[in-house]
Amino acid sequence: MERNLDHLIATMTLEEKAGLCSGATFWSTKAIERLGIPSILMADGPHGLRKQAGDADHLGLNESVPATCFPSAVGLASSWDLDLILRVGEALGRESQAEGVSILLGPGANIKRSPLCGRNFEYFSEDPYLTGELAAAHIAGVQSQGVGTSLKHFAVNNQEHRRMTTNAIVDERTLREIYLTGFETAVKKSQPWTVMSAYNRLNGTYCSENETLLTHILKEEWGHEGFVVSDWGAVNEAADSVAAGMELEMPSSNGVGQAKIMSAIESGQLTDDALDRAVKRLLTIIFKAVDNKQTDASYDKEAHHQLARETARETMVLLKNEDQLLPLSKSGSIAIIGALAERVRYQGGGSSHIHPTKLDDVRAEFEIKAAEDRGTVSYAMGYDLDSDETSAELLEEAKRLASQCDTAILFVGLPDRYESEGYDRTHLNLPANQLALIDQLASIQPNLVVVLSNGAPVVMPWLNKVKAVLEAYLGGQAVGGAIADILYGDANPSGKLAETFPQSMKQNPSHPYFPGEGDTVDYREGIFVGYRYYDAKEIEPLFPFGYGLSYTKFAYSDLMVDKAEITDQECVHVHVTVQNTGSRPGKEIVQLYVRSAVSSVIRPEKELKGFVKIALEPGEQKTVTFKLNKRSFAYYNTELNDWHVEAGEYELLIGSSSRDLPLSSTIYVQSTTEVIPTFHRNTTLGELMENPKTRPILDYFQSAFSQSDTPSEAVSSDMMMAMMRYMPMRALMAFSNGEMTEEALSTLLDQLNQAVGHPIAMPNSQ
Repeated sequence: MERNLDHLIATMTLEEKAGLCSGATFWSTKAIERLGIPSILMADGPHGLRKQAGDADHLGLNESVPATCFPSAVGLASSWDLDLILRVGEALGRESQAEGVSILLGPGANIKRSPLCGRNFEYFSEDPYLTGELAAAHIAGVQSQGVGTSLKHFAVNNQEHRRMTTNAIVDERTLREIYLTGFETAVKKSQPWTVMSAYNRLNGTYCSENETLLTHILKEEWGHEGFVVSDWGAVNEAADSVAAGMELEMPSSNGVGQAKIMSAIESGQLTDDALDRAVKRLLTIIFKAVDNKQTDASYDKEAHHQLARETARETMVLLKNEDQLLPLSKSGSIAIIGALAERVRYQGGGSSHIHPTKLDDVRAEFEIKAAEDRGTVSYAMGYDLDSDETSAELLEEAKRLASQCDTAILFVGLPDRYESEGYDRTHLNLPANQLALIDQLASIQPNLVVVLSNGAPVVMPWLNKVKAVLEAYLGGQAVGGAIADILYGDANPSGKLAETFPQSMKQNPSHPYFPGEGDTVDYREGIFVGYRYYDAKEIEPLFPFGYGLSYTKFAYSDLMVDKAEITDQECVHVHVTVQNTGSRPGKEIVQLYVRSAVSSVIRPEKELKGFVKIALEPGEQKTVTFKLNKRSFAYYNTELNDWHVEAGEYELLIGSSSRDLPLSSTIYVQSTTEVIPTFHRNTTLGELMENPKTRPILDYFQSAFSQSDTPSEAVSSDMMMAMMRYMPMRALMAFSNGEMTEEALSTLLDQLNQAVGHPIAMPNSQ
């Protein structure tokens, strides 16, 4: 429906405009009945709909309506499956329509800087490229159903500790390459209806008041068309937020924000134009939601449960399978041990907690499978989930059961109290009673399978004592059936880690600086987050980024690059053949990384720039194609304030994980952007000698810094050249016996700057 929003805004009073910029309730926007402006409803996500039943409580955390609980983002990411995530998004959109929800809050695109972050289960990855592609697919799926999303938390919200006041100190290049890229990709590819500003400050300014972040980058540079909503309770000063580009304060501030905005307009602190721009963005999305609202919408709960089961299967990562213990025989005797098999941990704690439409019973699912071939399934609790203390009675019962079966499946992981929104973890250990149980069972049962339920990495001092490990993450309401499908071989595990598992907490690059001091957290590790750091330091992690086993095997061959040389304005296509050389159908996640062979700036050893998930029957092979563009080879140049490709050779690496890349090829990329240096008093002689445009001029002035005819034996020519290489231009006056004067230096600098393309004399006072 066509509407003249400018005319509508012109008819609004100042009170109405200011009021629209704050919520009416905990979850809804304000309606203006006299102008036909409706209220729209928002609800928490992102892995399921959390619409509160009845009136919202003051924290928005009371009981919610039943909805399908899909695997959380940590699991979705390990599927590396864009089509699947799109389908999950579509299902979420249908459920939102059925409940009258116009905007589903999510997905979370924050980077996993540290495995200790209590909310990592809601975020996709440590890698910005993977994060952006997954977030874009999620958004596209939800919004295909006429329901908006809210890409969150913008930006650099990587810890729960003091999250509402923390000041994240991040340099510009790190900010762009690591912490903004995922958001950028999602915005440019899928245009989320809203973006949620984060609680924290970024380099001294609250994100909800950060004009650079919300206006210059998000709106002007990336072209975001929707509005920015605050995280709930994140607004520091309402008028400053509107001025910076944040349009909606949530939840309702009971008139406080409205009054401050009106006062700022009347005093001239906030302009009418700025407020009108905010209102227009709000109205655009509000009416878009109304126009897309479906009447009598419904969804098939059982179909969505089956999609949740399929999704859970795709997210699970097989970390170890010694002696091919898995898949299990359905005719054998199985002991299921562990309280987490009965009180299944299928989602994380906090605002994303879903009330599932149904929940698989793990033991029942295993019994159904075993009954197909007269197998038996028994159960022992093993440990108390509400305590870390070891119970001798529970331990002895578990040992007795484990000793009497063919295989013991031990369900362990992190209890709800270990990880949640609101606080960070302090270590990477499993509870002490679970560790004791693993140790005791391993001594009596050689066929021990560990199934992990957790939202972030754990350390595994027990890894060599068990034969198989399945990382099930937080797999949603159908996780029980999905685990049985995988362990019994009705499905082949195909997930791969979207994060590095360290051998210890101290291996993580952010460890010395996380979670900061007071309200300040300094991102001193820079661009070396996750596998970028482990590669640079040649550290062997517990499990590398991109790692995951299968019940079959895959072979890589015939790597082809369609061009040997391109400019940074061109694209190149990379082809590789992958074959299933095993006896079972399976899926492989083919990964492509790019390495800069030579660079004048510090760069990671390699970076993920492409991935494809393919299904292959035994013996089948397929050719996978990747398309690389400028951003595949670029770094963020802070002098240009833009992405820049240095001319040179780049290596293309392809394989099954960040540490298993059997195929490689090289390509030469020619830069079309000339970086013109500006020379000044402190420019070194080495910089001038290396530049072909300035070397001749420097040679002409050779006499100004020539050596004595009889140099000391203590000073070699190599030493002299090394000293000269790092000597600033101003030092020529001290070492030229008076031949280089201030006037001569100024003339020389003018000539040098003109030689590289500066049309006029450049300032030389730096």
